[in-house]
Amino acid sequence: MKELLESIVKELVDSPDDVEITEEEEDDRTVIFKLKVAEDDLGKVIGKKGRTANALRVLMRAASAKRGKSSIVKILD
Repeated sequence: MKELLESIVKELVDSPDDVEITEEEEDDRTVIFKLKVAEDDLGKVIGKKGRTANALRVLMRAASAKRGKSSIVKILD
């Protein structure tokens, strides 16, 4: 799932080499993805009124639900 998020985000940003994703398991069913991008690319990942960030979260929830888990995507400054 981390690879899915990484490939999507790298296509959105101007500096794909600066994309960093850490994956933490909160419990047996919940995975937290912490996403860090270059400062200039932060707006591209969040999108207008947060629509891009929301779409990323929906995609990750759907992918993790298929595996019987839930996911949280946090975008770090």
